[in-house]
Amino acid sequence: MRTLTDNTQIAHLAGGCFWGMEELVRQIPGVLETEVGYTGGDIPDATYEIVKAGRSGHAESLKVMFNSIQLSYRHLLFEFFRMHNPTTTNRQGNDVGTPYRSAIFYINEVQKNTAEEVIQTVDLSGELNATVVTEVVSFKDFYRAEEYHQKYLAKHLGGYSCHFMRKLALGEI
Repeated sequence: MRTLTDNTQIAHLAGGCFWGMEELVRQIPGVLETEVGYTGGDIPDATYEIVKAGRSGHAESLKVMFNSIQLSYRHLLFEFFRMHNPTTTNRQGNDVGTPYRSAIFYINEVQKNTAEEVIQTVDLSGELNATVVTEVVSFKDFYRAEEYHQKYLAKHLGGYSCHFMRKLALGEI
């Protein structure tokens, strides 16, 4: 990952299989770098084999470094809600279990408050026709996924993904 500057921030997001999320997030203007990994669990040095078993508490997640002048954290979260289904508990597409839950891992109180405000806005919009179940959780650790998972869909065109950008007015907020 690049070195942080005054204009860069980091977000940690989970919304199902990290491959599809990473590919969509990489295309958002202002995103500088992405890295897939495991967040939110209790076992140190998490690996794919540990996480996919569903007993570590980790979620497949995405670490996003972005230029906060070009892309606000708030707008990034609205894009996050457009690219996955935040109304299903522990499921995205064919991927089922706690590793595939929807979660925002906040680094500070500003991120926490912003995440809660965005969730409330998304819920009140009624556009998703269901209640958002996305967890807002304090960030603890991020364990980088194995190299073959990094930029997976860029390396394997046509690979599996259940993610796509929904046409919601949320992105306009």
